[in-house]
Amino acid sequence: MEIGLTVGAEVGAVERSPSEFAFVELGIGAGSLPPSSIDSDRLDAALGDRDLLVHLPYDQLLTSYAPEINDAIVTYQCRLLEEVAGLGAKKAVLHATSADRDDVEFRDTAAEQLRRVADAGRDVGVEVVVENVGHQHKGLQLSVLGDIARETDTPVCFDVGHAYMEGGNDAIKRFLRSHADRVSHLHLHDVRRRGDTHIPVGAGEVDYDLVSQELAGFDGTAALEVFTEDAGLLRDSADRVADHLGGER
Repeated sequence: MEIGLTVGAEVGAVERSPSEFAFVELGIGAGSLPPSSIDSDRLDAALGDRDLLVHLPYDQLLTSYAPEINDAIVTYQCRLLEEVAGLGAKKAVLHATSADRDDVEFRDTAAEQLRRVADAGRDVGVEVVVENVGHQHKGLQLSVLGDIARETDTPVCFDVGHAYMEGGNDAIKRFLRSHADRVSHLHLHDVRRRGDTHIPVGAGEVDYDLVSQELAGFDGTAALEVFTEDAGLLRDSADRVADHLGGER
């Protein structure tokens, strides 16, 4: 397992991040950091020996009730995937969102949209991994996400903290017991039920012993999504993750 960092949507944050991590996950998007605006030489210098992963636009819904808008969403994501492929990105994280997550009949639309974006990533050599955001109003529930990821053969970015916020440690256990084989990428941080999120590993209520039990032998990528640039806290979280799951920076 390789351990890396999420760094937000700023090339400068890549430059400031500890260099010993295996990869960085950079946020991109038209309203934050358009890939076309990135100086590839500057990014390459900032990365050094590290790999590049990206997070597709955080606020862009995956589905709409209007077919024309669905086509436009896919076109937009395809363009971004082509651009980040040119920057050397290995994986791209996509939020699993929907215009109406409670409409059972709309579930097929969400699955088809996911399939189209994931296929576009395969076409340009970028692995699209779909992230659970069921704790948010527009996020697909964990049970739905697991089913459509399997139906569409899409790898999952399992965000441990998001799953905890959706249903506690029991939700983490249920999802991983059914879908651990689909998980290619992890977002790791800690949370508290009172609302503290993206805090250092060990500072919250996530049962990382449980995570290690359900993900024994995991050999994908794991991004620390701890909202700090404090190198000491990041390294401590990485050490705690390595103690539970193995892997190295």
